[in-house]
Amino acid sequence: MAWINAATQIFYSLGLGFGSLIAFSSYNQYHNNFEQQAIIVSFINSGTSVFASIVTFSIYGFKATVNYESCLDRVRVQLVNSLSVAEDAISMDNMRHWISELNITHPQQFTALSSKLEGCSLESELDTAVEGTGLAFIVYSEAIKNMPLPQLWSVLYFFMLLMLGVGSMLGNVTAITTPLRDSKFLTHHINKEVLNGLVCLLCLFLGLGFTTRSGNYWFAIFNDYACTFSLLLIVLIEIISVCYIYGLKRFEKDIEDMIGHRPSWYWKIVWAGVGPVIIIGLFVFYVSSYIMGGTHTYNAWDKDLGKSVPKEYPVSAQIVIVLLLLSSVCCMPLMALYAYCKKNEPKEGVASCPQSLLALTSEEVA
Repeated sequence: MAWINAATQIFYSLGLGFGSLIAFSSYNQYHNNFEQQAIIVSFINSGTSVFASIVTFSIYGFKATVNYESCLDRVRVQLVNSLSVAEDAISMDNMRHWISELNITHPQQFTALSSKLEGCSLESELDTAVEGTGLAFIVYSEAIKNMPLPQLWSVLYFFMLLMLGVGSMLGNVTAITTPLRDSKFLTHHINKEVLNGLVCLLCLFLGLGFTTRSGNYWFAIFNDYACTFSLLLIVLIEIISVCYIYGLKRFEKDIEDMIGHRPSWYWKIVWAGVGPVIIIGLFVFYVSSYIMGGTHTYNAWDKDLGKSVPKEYPVSAQIVIVLLLLSSVCCMPLMALYAYCKKNEPKEGVASCPQSLLALTSEEVA
């Protein structure tokens, strides 16, 4: 699943399969050098991802270290209070020595005390990974709180999150409104500003569901199942359609007409071979893991245990997951059926003539 999540993250960051790249590119000039732009954007995205991973894992290490030291300090206070020694007699450096000595010299007292002592482990803190909203709003906030000038970093961090959300929504809304504006019905009855406002208002109402008490669980469902399956399938169909249905040679000629030269062998190998093989492998692995993985689980807070525990999704939630998976990909077969029916319907003013009547007319002429 780590590779599937990594591939999905690339789709997220580059905007692959969402339609935003196609929508933005429709505003470019015909002879725009999109090859150079694709290379620049890819390098910028990779560099940003590497930098973000360094920051993320640094925050993880910082959080784990702070929690581990806090745990040791609580154990030290318990030892000082239980042994009635000077406060500076036990430090974090000699704490393990005191525990081993207490176990040897006062085994009964240590047995009674050990059940109250916390088990501090830096490895367990590092293994406790947080993702999604917990990473953005809890882990980072906790790390910023312990930095110098936390007020400044808090303002900068949440302003960055705001700009990130606005930038993402600009691409998503453009991907929705651009094909809608191509519709003759909407173009004649609704202007551009009203259409953009209606789409944003619809997104607002849909997003209100994530702010309810159960919103975090809905967010987990959408985050885990809304995009991974559909993105892999959409990108795979895009590659197959361009390379094997439209034709790679015709695609090369189109590129040559736009930028003045044909793409190199590297691009053709990636388009026709490497890309489809990788995506098919990820797609098959995702479908097999979803089918054979049993009942899927989510993390829910247990107030008695004081921690998150995995629970199985109820039947209603599993039905929502299936409908969510189908809703994002059903548009492709529906639009294919519409295009097929549109192509085969008789043109206006032209009547179809049976073959038998054509043969009879030919004999009469002869």
